[in-house]
Amino acid sequence: MMLWEFLLLLPLLAGSSGLDCIEIPGSLKQIDVGIGQVFGVNSAGNIYTLHGNSWAQVPGSLKHVTVGPAGVWGVNNNNNIYKLVGGSWQQVTGLLKQIDAGGDMFVAGVNMHDDIYCLSRPATVSVNSNSALPWVNIAGKLKYYSCGMGGCWGVNSADDIYFRFDVTPDPCAGSRWEHVPGKLSMIEVGTEGSVYGVNSAGQVYRRDGITKSNPVGTTWTQVASFICNCKHVSYDLGLLWLITDQGKIVKCRI
Repeated sequence: MMLWEFLLLLPLLAGSSGLDCIEIPGSLKQIDVGIGQVFGVNSAGNIYTLHGNSWAQVPGSLKHVTVGPAGVWGVNNNNNIYKLVGGSWQQVTGLLKQIDAGGDMFVAGVNMHDDIYCLSRPATVSVNSNSALPWVNIAGKLKYYSCGMGGCWGVNSADDIYFRFDVTPDPCAGSRWEHVPGKLSMIEVGTEGSVYGVNSAGQVYRRDGITKSNPVGTTWTQVASFICNCKHVSYDLGLLWLITDQGKIVKCRI
């Protein structure tokens, strides 16, 4: 069954799945949502943000973009790092292939060697292009790293999942890793702490049982099982955003 056929069935599926989904016009390869904003990039590196029901192109070219309490950041094909300041991209020091702005006014990400870095809140808030940033190297190797108010999660090259304990805005490095059962190819932490991910088969999962006393949670629950071959997921304000392997954009109300 094609995606459009699935989407025609969504009103019927919503009652049993708990999701109410619609396809959003456009095509993206990566999307990130936070603090009520939506940003994404397409396969050509064009950057877009959602204004109401329509996409507005943002000048510049990126392969990965992120939005959160720390602002809007991104990295380009050369792994250069940029922050959106006053409508223009300001390059800052460092090299990352993936970056996340979902923490409490701090940013984090990984480089081309899967080395993990974060930038504590004082440096993030005062960032400018004229000085070297004090990126903090975190022990370990990950291909994707994402933070929220409840902590930071990541996946490595083998799709193993890890949670980082004791991450604070300053210092941002945390104290130790805990391996979490399961396999995911990418993972995203919502600003308020919800955790969603996609596995190599394109299936979407949510981490349940997360509390302040148990930030690792208890179980993975598959969601959006009627939408096949998802490649990217992001969550904010009760809305789950999915990108399929064909670049289709799907918005689901939880």
